[in-house]
Amino acid sequence: MSTGAAHEAAADTRTATATAAPRRRITALLGPGTPVYVLLVVLLAALALSDPSFYEPDRFLAFVKRAAPLVILAAGQYLVIVSGEFDLSVGAIVTAGVVVAAELYGSYPDAHWLVMTLVLLLAGAAVGLANGLITTGLRVPSFITTLGMMLILEGAVFYWTGGSPHGSMPEDFRALGRGSAFGWLPWAVLACLAAGVLAVALMRSDFGRTLIATGDSERTAALAGVRVHRVRVLAFVLSGVAAALAAVLVGGFSGVSAQAGRGYEFEAITAVVLGGVVLGGGRGSVVAAMAGAFSLQALFTLLNLRGVSGAMESTVQGVIVIAAVGLGAADWSRPRRRRTHSTRGKPS
Repeated sequence: MSTGAAHEAAADTRTATATAAPRRRITALLGPGTPVYVLLVVLLAALALSDPSFYEPDRFLAFVKRAAPLVILAAGQYLVIVSGEFDLSVGAIVTAGVVVAAELYGSYPDAHWLVMTLVLLLAGAAVGLANGLITTGLRVPSFITTLGMMLILEGAVFYWTGGSPHGSMPEDFRALGRGSAFGWLPWAVLACLAAGVLAVALMRSDFGRTLIATGDSERTAALAGVRVHRVRVLAFVLSGVAAALAAVLVGGFSGVSAQAGRGYEFEAITAVVLGGVVLGGGRGSVVAAMAGAFSLQALFTLLNLRGVSGAMESTVQGVIVIAAVGLGAADWSRPRRRRTHSTRGKPS
């Protein structure tokens, strides 16, 4: 290679490095969830183009309010998935929570909304505790454990209600799902923000670090002194609590239905995967998982505005899961290695 060509190649390298440096800094700042943040921005821009009134305060807050249950479920599902497990029971917990609240209010119409909310949260924690103990204590795969719990809860709800839930929820209880604070800010948005702040704080604590370490390598975490079973049980408990909180919001927003939480378990997993969280655990961001939930809700809203049938939502979820997992599992270093070897092999 001549001296002039060498200088030219060096200049090109410096230019490429200078161009790539800001991109690397942005990527490092946003973390592994960069793709889903970009996707969310693109979807929100598409919504603005499709419906110029989308960003009016009332419209946009209504969108966030609709997304809030899924965002909260995604945060809970993230805790379980990043620890190396799955929770398929969250949708059934939502349905059971809505139905139980309506039935209890039918028997105790004067019950305070805060007491009823605490009862549902405790019930969700109990279901999560059962999932965790069965998974860790009996060593039943979490997929089977939570699938069985989902069927148990759905069967119990159908048996109790005969397929048609009775009772109703008073306005003070439903205000959490459809009411507003200060006359303009939905309580559901505040609940979503609170859940997000708590999830981020939790993942930055020692528990969050041990949770990720457990999902990355159970054996290594155990050798380091982590009580793996306890960590995973707590993750299931928190997922159950998140599902119960989502039930409160869904019940307030949609009312009583034996199908209130149907499909939420798969939407939550799709949101987490869309956020770049690795199935099998050990890697991912809870903020990116919640951004995945917002992206999924934004995508469904965009499809609705475009006149696409709601029946396509399941198809879209399936494509997202397969594509996200496939892209995450791909070895992108192989093409780079091939290009490097081919470049080195060229005669100078």
